[in-house]
Amino acid sequence: MSFTEKARNKVEQMAGAAKERVGDMTDNERMRGEGASDKSDARAKQAGQNMKDAGRNAKDSFTK
Repeated sequence: MSFTEKARNKVEQMAGAAKERVGDMTDNERMRGEGASDKSDARAKQAGQNMKDAGRNAKDSFTK
């Protein structure tokens, strides 16, 4: 996974956390839910990228 993909996922995760906090402060359930959803989506993307990298590394270890 490239640095830009890692950074993009981290920014999405932080934006979701911020949206969730704003929803908490304003007592806005919809915004709180959207923030939690955005944050979990970014985490899922990151986990998928990590699995993809692990597969590539395992493949590379057998081809060397």
